[in-house]
Amino acid sequence: MAEKIELTKKDRLAVAWRSTFIQGSWNYERMQNGGWCYAMMPAIKKLYKTKEDRTLAMQRHLEFFNTHPYIASPILGVTLALEEERANGAPVDDVAIQGVKVGMMGPLAGVGDPVFWFTVRPMLGALGASLALAGNIIGPIIFFLAWNIIRWAFMWYTQEFGYRAGSKITDDLSGGLLQKVTKGASILGMFVLGALVQRWVNVKFTPVVSTVKLDEGAYIEWDKLPDGAQGIKEALAQQSSGLALDSSKVTTLQDNLNQLIPGLAALLLTLLCMWLLKKKVSPIVIILGLFVVGVGLHVLGVM
Repeated sequence: MAEKIELTKKDRLAVAWRSTFIQGSWNYERMQNGGWCYAMMPAIKKLYKTKEDRTLAMQRHLEFFNTHPYIASPILGVTLALEEERANGAPVDDVAIQGVKVGMMGPLAGVGDPVFWFTVRPMLGALGASLALAGNIIGPIIFFLAWNIIRWAFMWYTQEFGYRAGSKITDDLSGGLLQKVTKGASILGMFVLGALVQRWVNVKFTPVVSTVKLDEGAYIEWDKLPDGAQGIKEALAQQSSGLALDSSKVTTLQDNLNQLIPGLAALLLTLLCMWLLKKKVSPIVIILGLFVVGVGLHVLGVM
């Protein structure tokens, strides 16, 4: 029986150190995939001995990946555990590893920004700036040291937490626990994707369906407003009371669609892109196609 291959603390430290450069080769097609694969290389070299196995592992980890750069650490930990079990003969396939990565990266991405960019960093920056404004050179030094200590400690301990949690998941492979986790992570990832469609995908059809002349008194009569600031103040007051800005009410195709099913066009566009990805169409081709079609429809007055 072959001796079990285990990732040592030194191996995991090497992965954690490399993960600090996860955005070093960020790209528009697969985003953080290059940095992710670079971080995984010490583990891949330790776990797989042949060139073929290492090549397959690298290809597996060059798939799309994107999350907050510090929140990637617990996902790395879980992935390390899964790769370790796979290298030792456990039935962990590419779909399971990629499913856990994709399922975790979406929900966790929303945690990183408010915690690090909007809370910890501004607080430390304010402390350092206040000392610097007082002429104390220790201000920027405190900011630099405190920020990097907090950042590195978080990345290391959450990676270790993910590694231990991943090991527990793989202990029950025969009972289907990994399959359940993969399925749950995928469902959660799709749920987050659905919630983000309305926020990030914007499709607006501009053709005018109807133009209705409003009755007198239903709109702001700009020529009757006083000059200067008083006129602006009165216009704002009339608008807040419900008066229209123009004498005609213009209804576009998008207005009618919003009354039927808001966000329908954005949802259909997202589903189309997902279908194209499933058909192995390159993301670069999809991006260029959306650009060309969008410009063309704008020139034609459709969007």
